[in-house]
Amino acid sequence: MRVSKAADTGNERVGTMREGVLDQKHLLFGEDGSPNNYDLNMGHTGDGGWRTPRHRHNFDQIRYVIQGRLPYTETDVLEEGWVGYFPESIHYGPQERPADLRTMVLQCGGASGQGYLSVAKREEVNAELNKTGEFKKGLYHYKDANGEPQSTDGSQAIFERAMGRKLEFAAPRYTDVIAMDPKAYDWQQRDAGVSEKWLGRFTERDLRIGFLRLEPGAVYQAGQFSSIEILFQIKGEVTAGGEKYGPETGYEFLANEGPVPVEAVEPTEFFRAVLHTF
Repeated sequence: MRVSKAADTGNERVGTMREGVLDQKHLLFGEDGSPNNYDLNMGHTGDGGWRTPRHRHNFDQIRYVIQGRLPYTETDVLEEGWVGYFPESIHYGPQERPADLRTMVLQCGGASGQGYLSVAKREEVNAELNKTGEFKKGLYHYKDANGEPQSTDGSQAIFERAMGRKLEFAAPRYTDVIAMDPKAYDWQQRDAGVSEKWLGRFTERDLRIGFLRLEPGAVYQAGQFSSIEILFQIKGEVTAGGEKYGPETGYEFLANEGPVPVEAVEPTEFFRAVLHTF
């Protein structure tokens, strides 16, 4: 088990690849080079908002809206409390995120097995590219070997420089972002004082997205899936590994690591995800 509290994590300003102000608290990272590498973070949009053009990634993203409304196209919005699954290879945007929007984001390798490029590596390459070109309105502008102006999506430019190869997208498994309203789902009791709400299971590699609820004194035995289990504490207080933890805490349980007991001190709720099984 690994645990990280937002209160103990500093803010990092997202680099120059996009327009606007976005601060992130990176709670947990996976293993570089693994198809299940991931980044669990909390984002806070600053004054002036945050903008991206229409684009796509070769990895998955799951967003939970903590505060505000998250636009993911010109007409579509994730409401507060909603969850969005942004599958690899699926276009979304343009985005015009308002100030004071707060989200939890889980970025992870998709079912195709291409993995996820770590934040540290992306920022390193971002700095390199700024020496030979310019990021503007989500695009990277540069001159080719013949001195002709060119542009490409900023995320794609970073990936190709970091990996030394052209970015190729897997065949899309879905046609659009999947927006989910958790309030429309019913809780299902699993054990005494332990209830779960699965919003969906996706792809042939069984990515799972849902919520977990514990009553005071109830014990959840974590880490019993065949892939990495991620919890993000929304409210309440628990004890795990001899320590007490409150809201905005992230937990990682490796495949078949459990059972690891997590006991509720007061009514507690988690966002929960189980990453693709490879």
